[in-house]
Amino acid sequence: MHAMAAEDRIGHPTTHAPDRVATDVRGEFRAGRTATRIMVADDDILVRAGIISVLTDAGYDVVGQAGDPAAFIDLFRAQIPDVAVIDIRMPPTHSWEGIELARTIRAQHPEVGILLLSAHVEVETAMDLLGGGQRIGYLLKSRITDVHQVIDAIERIAMGGSVIDPGLVADLFARRTRADPLADLTPRERDVLALVAEGRSNAGIARQLFVTDGAVEKHVRRILLKLNLPAGDEDHRRVLAVLTFLDNR
Repeated sequence: MHAMAAEDRIGHPTTHAPDRVATDVRGEFRAGRTATRIMVADDDILVRAGIISVLTDAGYDVVGQAGDPAAFIDLFRAQIPDVAVIDIRMPPTHSWEGIELARTIRAQHPEVGILLLSAHVEVETAMDLLGGGQRIGYLLKSRITDVHQVIDAIERIAMGGSVIDPGLVADLFARRTRADPLADLTPRERDVLALVAEGRSNAGIARQLFVTDGAVEKHVRRILLKLNLPAGDEDHRRVLAVLTFLDNR
């Protein structure tokens, strides 16, 4: 693996604004001039090493790693990375320690992006974090083997967006009943909302569905109208639309 031990990487935080590792429409990576700084928290050393290998190979700078929340928060405060990748279930109880760690980071350093990892669909535990709608992501651990998915998620979070695992979105849609608030949505509108839930922009949705940006804008407007969301900033209303979906799974 490429990653060095955390204690060998700790130093004074840098103050530059990092350039990002970006993806083109084919999902191929272009290395930026400076790597986004990332820290990884996962008690499974093999999973942690795999994540670090993926990130370093893609040009990111992994500045710290730990297997439990207490060790991680100490390293975090010494480094303050751009993005923290955190397993939801960690020692000592393997319940919601990762969620509590993420909440602590969000409360003290809201500028830091957070990517939550979970082996199972348990989105309810992270609803308050996902509800913020900025610099937050949720991926199933099975997604780690898909390098492009991981890097795309990190990139969007680092740039201020949000990401929800497409497998999670598909699972939640499959559980819906006709009595839910989304019953009036057409199949195409459901497709658009699923991609909105993944954190994609209108342009990204248009590329995915092979339609125009204008068509996506119309679909989004109809979705927001059908869900009776309060008037306001469209980005916030998009987050509310996703939360309506998640709350009524």
